[in-house]
Amino acid sequence: MKLLLFDIDGTIMDSGGAGTRSLDLAFEHVLSIPHAFEGISMAGKTDIQIIREGLEKHNIPSSNGAVPAVLEAYVRFLSTEINNQRKHLKPGIREVLEIVKGQYGLGLLTGNIEKGARIKLAQFSLNEYFPSGAFGSDDEDRNMLLPIAIERFRELENRHIDFSDCVIIGDTPRDVQCAKPYGAFTIGTATGPYPADALIKAGADAVFQDLSDTAAFLSALENSVRYSF
Repeated sequence: MKLLLFDIDGTIMDSGGAGTRSLDLAFEHVLSIPHAFEGISMAGKTDIQIIREGLEKHNIPSSNGAVPAVLEAYVRFLSTEINNQRKHLKPGIREVLEIVKGQYGLGLLTGNIEKGARIKLAQFSLNEYFPSGAFGSDDEDRNMLLPIAIERFRELENRHIDFSDCVIIGDTPRDVQCAKPYGAFTIGTATGPYPADALIKAGADAVFQDLSDTAAFLSALENSVRYSF
């Protein structure tokens, strides 16, 4: 059995800016700093990594308890900010999930902390597809998340999964790179801030503009061969 591990932001969905707004609001609430993340790129990073970069930008030590305080406030604000009219699923996602459920193992590999991930997915009733996964709350280094995702799946399903049986699906070079130390297969989707060429250059094994061509996506999964579209 193969285990498919999906990123969330830019891959499964666009939150309509809810994540960024919630982090900004959390910094303002906890540290009285408005628009704290202006100029900070967030794509592909873990939530904790992003928060630490925000603290560093404003010369605030991360050892003073600010990280957990900001995370707590972030979750509260996200619960409200996610209710916006700009949020939407990326093309083909729901159709792909319906087809692969039951045929493959499904999980998450995301920089979101787990509470934030579940809030976002709940807006589209997608949590049921992802009973396990690895999150930014497990480790702030995305490259450490794949072994955690495999172990969670093993505990849940009582199945052994090799790294070579894992497929990581994401929209940033960081999604691709976190698979490389383990030899996992990677599928890049140009549905976020990076074009297909950047994902190919990062070493993605298959790259799609989006997942609306479900037949091509399934072919890439079945054959585990390089594919670009």
